[in-house]
Amino acid sequence: MSTLAAMAQPLASPAEPLAANVVQSVDWLAIAPPTLTAVVGLVVLVADLFVGEQKKALLGWVSVAGLAASALLLLPLLDGDRSTFCLTGDADVCSYAADRFTLVIQFLVLGGALLAALLSVTTLKDADKRLPEGEYWFLLLSSAAGAALLPASRDLATLVVALEVASLPAFALVGIRHGDRKSSEAALKFFLSSVTATAVSLMGISFVYASTGTLYLTQVADRIQNVDGQLHTLAQTGVVLTLVGFAFKTAAVPFHFWVPDTYVGAPLPIAAYLSVVGKTVGFSGLILVTVVALPSYADVWGPALAALAALTMTVGNVGALRQQATRAYSAVRLLAWSSVGQAGYLLVPIAAAAYSDDAERSVGSTVAYALMYAAVNLGAFAVAALVGRTKAANRITDYRGLYATNPLAALLLAFFLLCLAGLPPGIIGLFAKVTVFSAAVDAGLGWLAVVMAVNVVIALFYYLQWTTLLFRAPEGEPAAHRVPAPLTAALALTGVLGIVLSGAPQLVLRFTDTGLF
Repeated sequence: MSTLAAMAQPLASPAEPLAANVVQSVDWLAIAPPTLTAVVGLVVLVADLFVGEQKKALLGWVSVAGLAASALLLLPLLDGDRSTFCLTGDADVCSYAADRFTLVIQFLVLGGALLAALLSVTTLKDADKRLPEGEYWFLLLSSAAGAALLPASRDLATLVVALEVASLPAFALVGIRHGDRKSSEAALKFFLSSVTATAVSLMGISFVYASTGTLYLTQVADRIQNVDGQLHTLAQTGVVLTLVGFAFKTAAVPFHFWVPDTYVGAPLPIAAYLSVVGKTVGFSGLILVTVVALPSYADVWGPALAALAALTMTVGNVGALRQQATRAYSAVRLLAWSSVGQAGYLLVPIAAAAYSDDAERSVGSTVAYALMYAAVNLGAFAVAALVGRTKAANRITDYRGLYATNPLAALLLAFFLLCLAGLPPGIIGLFAKVTVFSAAVDAGLGWLAVVMAVNVVIALFYYLQWTTLLFRAPEGEPAAHRVPAPLTAALALTGVLGIVLSGAPQLVLRFTDTGLF
């Protein structure tokens, strides 16, 4: 026994410094925004067990307060870049970074989730207990926590985990209306397409890892340039498969087929959430994978993203143009196809980053456009939620004469649609499109700028057609639209943000100085 103890003694002493090297401190302030969102989600889930049916609405307001507090926690992080979960031997290689890019995207994600939560408060009240409130709020907060984690991810493993944490609760939210066939079909389409995207992405990431021996984005960028000749094909295949997987997440054509049915089948606040937060998650992940991890393969992903951008904006705008105004849910379908077209515009600066000498400026153009799109698209969905309270089918024709019954809502929707079209007085929309257009031209992608200009003209038709309908004489007895307080707050926030940015559009570019490099 003493012999065994003597043999074990030399092994114990070197183990102590080894453990000390492995343990590291966590920067809790840096990870506070997604962490608080997740904690509030757990609190809501547990509280749902003890709160009576008459007080379930409190869960919604706790969720709204939690998202607002998470967004406010971004303010202390503005004083400088932070990082945590770093390699013990190299403090510059980290899994989590709270830099300028992260904070801007987290602001967009948490702000979008907050507005979706305000819309949800009214939707759940109108559903009259047909939607399970505790599960709804837990799933929404869980998805928002994953979406807030993703832009801070600086290794491929954390990136995939964050992507799935954002996506998995969204599947359940789309199909949360029990017994609704349309909702179940939408959730199934969304689930199958997303799982396929994840499988393809994981295979691509595994090939990249096999080629480079690391998952950290900055190390991948360094090592993939010097891959052994025998592994070169494997590395190229990994890059292509990773891009294909993220193309699903961004709803780029031809991986967009799930969008219209999913938006129609989901509760309207969830459709709004997916159109903004879901899209932001995909694009921020795509930026990290291409511009940060794979800049040396710009000759592969640059042309691919440029082609996807042209195809996506064209198919999306043509799909929106073909919507019949009298068809059930045509307003939501038009917004869905419009979001596909807008995804094409968002892809343009990322593609331009492959050809530009200033990739950071190109990425900033994408983020600037995303901020504009988030504010006005959520505003359009807020008006759609208002009209949907009295017109369940939510046809485009249901908006005829809206100005006669609710002038403010009609004026706001007209403003949001003109912003999406890029027409005055929606100056922020015009400014965002010019920013994206100039990014393409500066990168030498003149043909893509021409395709974008043609698509902007196509989009003008259906946006203006819907806008003019708002001010026409109503058919029959006009229905009054009572605006609940949460809906009023959502409309006010999006309207004020859109108007302020239209008055001072330069604030967007100043805010989107990403500092990613």
